[in-house]
Amino acid sequence: MDDLPVLAVDLDKTLIRSDVLYESFWDCASKDLWKLLHVLGSLAAGKAQFKESLARNNAIDPAALAYNDNVVDYIRNWRQQGGKAVLVTATDQSIANATADHLGLFDEVYGSDGMRNLKGSTKAGFLVERYGAGNYDYIGDAHADIPVWNSARRAITVGLSQKERGRVHSLSGEVMHLCDQEHSSRAYLKAIRPHQWSKNILVFLPLIAAHEASIDSWLDAFFAFICFSLVASSVYVLNDLLDLASDRLHPRKRNRPFASGMIPLQHGTFMVPGLLLSGLLFGLLVQRAEFLLVMALYYATTMLYSIYLKRKLIVDICALAGLYSLRIFAGSAATGLPISEWLLAFSIFLFFSLAAVKRQGELVDVVNSGRGKANGRGYQGDDQLIVSMMALSSGYIAALVMALYLDSPEVRELYTHPIRLWGICLILLYWVSRMVMMAHRGIMDDDPIVFAVRDRVSRYCGVLILIVIIAGIM
Repeated sequence: MDDLPVLAVDLDKTLIRSDVLYESFWDCASKDLWKLLHVLGSLAAGKAQFKESLARNNAIDPAALAYNDNVVDYIRNWRQQGGKAVLVTATDQSIANATADHLGLFDEVYGSDGMRNLKGSTKAGFLVERYGAGNYDYIGDAHADIPVWNSARRAITVGLSQKERGRVHSLSGEVMHLCDQEHSSRAYLKAIRPHQWSKNILVFLPLIAAHEASIDSWLDAFFAFICFSLVASSVYVLNDLLDLASDRLHPRKRNRPFASGMIPLQHGTFMVPGLLLSGLLFGLLVQRAEFLLVMALYYATTMLYSIYLKRKLIVDICALAGLYSLRIFAGSAATGLPISEWLLAFSIFLFFSLAAVKRQGELVDVVNSGRGKANGRGYQGDDQLIVSMMALSSGYIAALVMALYLDSPEVRELYTHPIRLWGICLILLYWVSRMVMMAHRGIMDDDPIVFAVRDRVSRYCGVLILIVIIAGIM
């Protein structure tokens, strides 16, 4: 059909659900922080130069991007009718070319070149100069596209709010809304992972171990719990942004809000400091400097883990175990209650076991999916057996530490019938063995503590331990 105008298509948040600028930024942050600092220095030369510097220092895989299926289908149908399609984007030319080559749907490709940022009125002027006003249809997604739509024959919007749609309708020419806005509150709730907050119950453990009944202590522990939860959510969002590439290759993690494009990466970039500052506000209510120091150590460790440690063999498991233990230290710092050597030794071995179980579950996925190596990790599929042995042995040592503790003078001071507490060791041996078995069968979720909270048998074990403790006190 020779009378069809040119179909011009934007890239960011139109053809793909995310933004290449933020994709490149977080990809660079996950690989080389020093390089990122060098790239940030190019901002002084303008946004176009910054984009070119990011593109030059990062290799974005176009096959791994989250494409908007409705837009891709529209372009494909346009081409089948004999129409011409061009990709016109503010993204750097090299990335635009790679994306177009991957899809094979565009006749021409135009992007920013380090001197010109092809966006807004600049993009509108370029299209009018090349094709003429009213001789192209344009698919875009943002307020910045209004000058482009104003000179187009047809304005085709993607994901615009009702307010922005009204502005587009005020322009002359045809208007078509291809996709509705899909950023639901449920996706944001999923991104901060409130189900993971169950791990932060560990901050109450020092109070429980010391049989502390003070309301002030429990209130401080509650503020510590809220602080830890919000700060941890900041870490989860940061981790998802840093793991975009590997998450998109994972059978389950590819559906996470940022990897799938349900939430714009720009929003996630602002969620990280927002959640962190919100958590620190609750941390100030604890009114203990040592608690804030523990939180600072936790955040620094998680940053180091996300950027570097998680790729290191065995070191990543030690780091995960340390992050679990820091929750207990946070509870101690918030309430002023000391941690006994017994609790410290028990937590180290138990959490090392659970961290190994977490890695074991990931390696089972690697083997089942036929991949030889875990993405973004230092493990191969063949390491599964050794990791499971680490989980079992460390878990059994935790049960041994519990047995030694039950024979200590401290227990005889706190419990009326300490002999009854030996049932805890049997329950621990069973539970650790079952957790490793669940991971071996591919049933384990990403985090073993969250799995335990959801797992009916694990809850039964928890109730039994509680009954045994009560029997020891009475």
